[in-house]
Amino acid sequence: MLAPVLHHNYRFPINLISRFNPSVNFSYQSTAMSSSIVLPSISLTKAGSSDSLRNSSCLGFRNEIRRASLWNLKKSRVFVSVSVGSEAVVVDDALFKDYKPSSAFLFPGQGAQAVGMGVEAQKVPAAAELYKRANEILGFDLLDICINGPKEKLDSTVLSQPAIYVTSLAAVEVLRAREGGQQIIDSVDVTCGLSLGEYTGLAFAGAFSFEDGLKLVKLRGEAMQDAADAAKSAMVSFIGLDSGKVQELCDAANDEVDDANKVQIANYLCTGNYAVSGGLKGIEAVEAKAKSFKARMTVRLAVAGAFHTSFMGPAVSRLEAALAETAIRTPRIPVISNVDAEPHADPSTIRKILARQVTSPVQWETTVKTLLARGLQKSYELGPGKVIAGIIKRMDKSAEIENIGA
Repeated sequence: MLAPVLHHNYRFPINLISRFNPSVNFSYQSTAMSSSIVLPSISLTKAGSSDSLRNSSCLGFRNEIRRASLWNLKKSRVFVSVSVGSEAVVVDDALFKDYKPSSAFLFPGQGAQAVGMGVEAQKVPAAAELYKRANEILGFDLLDICINGPKEKLDSTVLSQPAIYVTSLAAVEVLRAREGGQQIIDSVDVTCGLSLGEYTGLAFAGAFSFEDGLKLVKLRGEAMQDAADAAKSAMVSFIGLDSGKVQELCDAANDEVDDANKVQIANYLCTGNYAVSGGLKGIEAVEAKAKSFKARMTVRLAVAGAFHTSFMGPAVSRLEAALAETAIRTPRIPVISNVDAEPHADPSTIRKILARQVTSPVQWETTVKTLLARGLQKSYELGPGKVIAGIIKRMDKSAEIENIGA
């Protein structure tokens, strides 16, 4: 179907331009401050036509925008469209579908926190500044809790999530400050994170500002805690079983409990390591049956409740409302979703995915397998802990990954 040809002065996202122009560099900070450049008289026609995007040679971006168009000609759909009057840009959500990863930033999720994190960041002014900005937004001294604890306080959902988010982005600044660090940052062409870490990845990729991301993470932690408080639930990790066996274990336990205590796989981390969430009685049932299913080990997770299941349903509407009010842009590089292990470019889709994320199983195993299969050469785990590095190495002993702490 032909799209109408529109001639209109509108804003073309910087993050799309920079994706195709290596000479233009934007960090998650600079993108947050300026997310668009005005380009005059752009025409849109049916995708697949050589005239999918026409523009003046203004600002020297003609070739870069043409390359952006050509990348999407194969998709036989409109790449971008304009809502006249609102200057809203609609982006093809499949923009990054055929991404070819070479260097990745991987960000940790809840559980990676440890008392003492943030100390290294204080040696780097730009990293230390993130904690100061966080204190203003949160209304309390986040750095003090990160460095001094106590552990029980830092481990709480409402505090650990913002603490990990800020510390992980501080680790980016620690890396930037070291010799060759900026070159590493510039080389990164894909990012993702475990659950909470997806928000960190989106901030790094310029989908939203550091401040907006922190506000979302703060609300997310509060909403998830409230949802956990509303019902008795828990999570347990099973070591030594494949996903099929873990599903059989869940089915066996579910036969013995009522609907309020059902369990399901919540985290597909890697082969032999899967986490199950559900009602407390259901969790106790799967733990009791684990030995008969030949699980090597079970580990009850120190989290507030059954994350990534329907138990988190009450948190969804609060997240949807906050996301609707948040300025979200197309990421400048692919950010892989925990929900479907795919990158998304359309801001409205990103909003929906983030709202669904708290009730959807984490597809980390598929994400890592896809990255490795598509040729990923080097990864960096930025933030507290080394959980992600352990998973990567378990899946591919030859994989190259470096930890950058703060």
